[in-house]
Amino acid sequence: MLVINDDIFIADWELTESFVRSSGPGGQNVNKVATAVELRFEAARSPNLAPDVKARLRRLAGRRWTGEGAVIITAEKFRTQHQNREEARRKLRELIQAALHRPKPRRPTKPTKGSIRRRLAAKNHRAGIKAARGRVDPEE
Repeated sequence: MLVINDDIFIADWELTESFVRSSGPGGQNVNKVATAVELRFEAARSPNLAPDVKARLRRLAGRRWTGEGAVIITAEKFRTQHQNREEARRKLRELIQAALHRPKPRRPTKPTKGSIRRRLAAKNHRAGIKAARGRVDPEE
């Protein structure tokens, strides 16, 4: 069981771990030992997450969200399966905690009269500088 916070727990049936070989250089061991972890969380079928949390999780997960509604987290930072397993669970916990945070709704605002005045004055000043760059009349 994976504890997210005081109210949310992820059951073991929702998580599937598979061990694969790590990518990149690593010496003799890298081709023999499967230490990297792929943690699959069945987010769409999870009864522990509210629909709005699932929607935010899907947006935050990005390419890690599959077509079946699962989140796939990979961890290959460490040389042991145990450490990579803990790393993958930590990444999933942080992702779900980020999805639990409900963003503040944005209230559209208008620019102040002073800022509009300053912007137009700067544009007018710049236009005057550019207008003065015209061709020089040879008769003058």
